[in-house]
Amino acid sequence: MIVIVDYDTGNTRNLKKALDYLNVPNQLSADPATILAADGIILPGVGAFQKAMLALQERQLISVLQTAAAKGQPMLGICLGMQLLFETGYEFGEAKGLGILPGEIVPLPEKDGYKVPHMGWNTNTATQSNRFGKIFDQQATYFVHSYYAQTSARNIVAQTDYSVEIPSIVQQNNVIGMQFHPEKSGAIGLKGLNAFKEMALDERLSRN
Repeated sequence: MIVIVDYDTGNTRNLKKALDYLNVPNQLSADPATILAADGIILPGVGAFQKAMLALQERQLISVLQTAAAKGQPMLGICLGMQLLFETGYEFGEAKGLGILPGEIVPLPEKDGYKVPHMGWNTNTATQSNRFGKIFDQQATYFVHSYYAQTSARNIVAQTDYSVEIPSIVQQNNVIGMQFHPEKSGAIGLKGLNAFKEMALDERLSRN
């Protein structure tokens, strides 16, 4: 079972439809026990960093997600959900993130010819050849964001160029982040979600 974290800050309807289309058993939940028992966890997100962290705090989910990541549960953060995985964000003031991945979330620079927010289709270039890098290399996906991650190159699986090199996929062990919306990225996005399902299945089988 894949659990989509329910904290009223995410594009959960389209994400659930995509997982249903792939015949991936899934559930929308904010229950800690359900999240900690999941084969995989998806943290969606649309909106502002600080507000989203407050929503997770109000539902007492910060330590739950940190525990899940630490014990090896596959976790996928999408768009703002990816950004929340990092240590610090600077949207509407400095705020602590989940601290699962090292790095910070900073504003996209203002630059002639590049509108902020970055909105639309951009091509990903893989920097690692793992399962996610292979799927998304030279493939276009759909982005909507005004901030981006700064992190060590060893955590970056793919990037996209939009006035700066933006990490579009990050990964550290069992934790993955996608700056784009796979549920809005057509067939290639579905392949990415399916790869996460397979990763979760692999992890479950390894425990048995």
